[in-house]
Amino acid sequence: MHYIYGINAVTEALKARGRAFEWVGMAKERHDLRLQRLIEDCRRLSVPVRFVQRTELDRMAGSPAHQGVVAVTSAKQYNDLDDVIDAKRGHYSLIVVLDGVEDPHNLGAILRTADAAAADGVVIPERRAAGVTGTVTKASAGASEHLPIAKVTNIARTVEELKDRNIWTVGLDEHGTQTYDALDYKMDCALVLGAEGKGLHDLVKKKCDFLVSIPMLGKVPSLNVSVAAGVVLYEIVRQRRAGEAASNTK
Repeated sequence: MHYIYGINAVTEALKARGRAFEWVGMAKERHDLRLQRLIEDCRRLSVPVRFVQRTELDRMAGSPAHQGVVAVTSAKQYNDLDDVIDAKRGHYSLIVVLDGVEDPHNLGAILRTADAAAADGVVIPERRAAGVTGTVTKASAGASEHLPIAKVTNIARTVEELKDRNIWTVGLDEHGTQTYDALDYKMDCALVLGAEGKGLHDLVKKKCDFLVSIPMLGKVPSLNVSVAAGVVLYEIVRQRRAGEAASNTK
């Protein structure tokens, strides 16, 4: 069995309808409007609801941070790379490629920001990286249930495949030769982010079309990967919105 937990995570999973729900457990002692709305969502979709002790929910979630809601579901269904490429949401493609992010909270935060920035989808490696667990789903506030997420065997090969599909690849690296805001993102592109503490693998770095960096003006040499993702993704959003606004005034 697979568990997802937290009110937002379970609510968004119900909306996305990408999983089969066996049942949703709710804490007996919780009675409030948010929980009532979730109960109504479950009933509308014919998902059984069980009221159980909070200790039982702690056991199911493996954490007390479930907000009194744990769902028993099928596993997350991953996509193919083609699905992510084809899920183009705007005038230009925007794909996030993660080269080995291992912390589930970082992965969840990146998925949440990627969805907010209208990214088409996210690519993660099959091995030595976090997958979409209950912790990731909660950290993403349920964004993981809406975004196409592809698992691939080799990130370097995937970067090459994206380039073959006329998608420019932009690697974020502390030694990048230009700052992240100096590049024009009004193009089909993929943002490639490295693992915590390690950054991009050398081969992946070599295959990227561009390497950009975020200026560090303080004492520490780098940002958390999920924070860095947010900085660059919203620069991409800013540039593209400015371009659309300029086009509309012509």
